[in-house]
Amino acid sequence: MKVTVLGAGAWGTALAKVLAEGGHAITLWGHDAKRLEEVKRSGRNERYLPGVELPKGWQFESDVARAVQGSEFVVAAVPSKAFRHVTSRMPDYAGVVVSVTKGIEYESGLTMCGILAETAPKAKAAAVSGPTFALEVAKGIPTACVVASRDPGVVGASQNLLHQPTFRVYTSLDILGVELGGSLKNVIAVAAGVCDGLGFGDSSKAALITRAMAEIRRLGVSCGAQGDTFAGLSGLGDLTVTCFSRLSRNRGFGERLGKGEKLEDVLGSMVAVAEGYPTARSAYQLARKHNVMTPVIDEVYQMLYEGKNVRQGVRDLLARDSKPED
Repeated sequence: MKVTVLGAGAWGTALAKVLAEGGHAITLWGHDAKRLEEVKRSGRNERYLPGVELPKGWQFESDVARAVQGSEFVVAAVPSKAFRHVTSRMPDYAGVVVSVTKGIEYESGLTMCGILAETAPKAKAAAVSGPTFALEVAKGIPTACVVASRDPGVVGASQNLLHQPTFRVYTSLDILGVELGGSLKNVIAVAAGVCDGLGFGDSSKAALITRAMAEIRRLGVSCGAQGDTFAGLSGLGDLTVTCFSRLSRNRGFGERLGKGEKLEDVLGSMVAVAEGYPTARSAYQLARKHNVMTPVIDEVYQMLYEGKNVRQGVRDLLARDSKPED
């Protein structure tokens, strides 16, 4: 089967490797033709997946329309801020587009599949999320994820496409819940990293993510998602690994802030943006729209966009009125 992967970063390259190992013909699209040529020449994507040998025989393309032409599946792995721009170049594509991008568009409040409905209206949309780090997936370290779509046929076809012995794929029809769980956890991971930067312990972090899961579920249900989805791979699973792992870009981003680095310095030094940064603003706005209490998300937003001191943010969370557990 011919599959196009949009995005030559860590996640796109890792999934292209998984798909190639499953016997599929791969076209990898990236916006930087010179970098694509280097990957083609070396057989590696050292900037994002150091030390990982890539399968041979891939096609490389820097034009979106040419890249998706003739492909039965497209895997969209571009950053959320570029998602609308890139997918708008394939308005007539009528195959399946599997989004693996985790984010919420600030201007519209849409998830990535919501954007796809506008930019590629003929396509059949699906979303993948779960506790997956690109480097581990590329190395064949076992993990699991969930693919969701409103169309059971699309879900089944996407599962068959992606499922491998070390990359287990489960299914869901709650595409909104899967996307929101995968997006909102990045905001919480920034808060978890702040805890690490301030020198707090695992007990502190466990309490944080447990209470944060309650607000993720609350916000998700208010948007129309199913509550049980957030106890699964795209919710609890993804939240746990992103908040605890040293591989987590969002956790590392928060840790540096907790240690006192300036926001602009941290952002300027990152190879790829931590999705929790733009999503914090979108999530804060979404919570206001639905009148949902999201104390952890609110504090992260204020730290990132209003210049609030990280220690003051922690003090304000701890000073909240006591209440029954929900």
